[in-house]
Amino acid sequence: MKSEVFLADLVEMTQDILTRTEKFLDLSEEALNFKQDKDKWSALECLKHLNICGAFYIAEIRNSIQKSKRSGETQFRSGWFGNFFAKSMLPDEKMKKVKTFKSMNPVKSKLDKSVLEEFRNQQNSLLELLEQANGVSLTANKTGIYVSKWIRIRLGDSFRVVIYHNLRHIIQAERAIRKTN
Repeated sequence: MKSEVFLADLVEMTQDILTRTEKFLDLSEEALNFKQDKDKWSALECLKHLNICGAFYIAEIRNSIQKSKRSGETQFRSGWFGNFFAKSMLPDEKMKKVKTFKSMNPVKSKLDKSVLEEFRNQQNSLLELLEQANGVSLTANKTGIYVSKWIRIRLGDSFRVVIYHNLRHIIQAERAIRKTN
């Protein structure tokens, strides 16, 4: 896929995620913390989880872009593992439950609307990084992944992982809110 088209699609997805979270601003903290049952996350828990993950991946992406020594290619080619990992983050009708690492689990956190502001700030940082990625090789440059220091995936795949993961949990947060009305 052409790198500029690839990045434009990711920018559009990130802007959509920001737009979808706008409605959260009008809700009470009680509504945002509502849980269907003890095994389900509230909307704010979904966002807190994304903030934890985002802090790691945004730093990895920023570092990869800053250290980039290669000029951008015209095409992005996903790696096998990166593509598999990114696709596993995509939401689907079933939204299979995925086990979360303890360090990324927001359950039992005391959460307020500052979680929403942090998430929105991270999305704006992500949009800036997507812009900075123009002219950087999305295939040759790599980032680490949270689960292992030794596994590295292509920069373009890292963007996909983060953005698809964000979309997955925004849908989950919307469902948690929808049930309160």
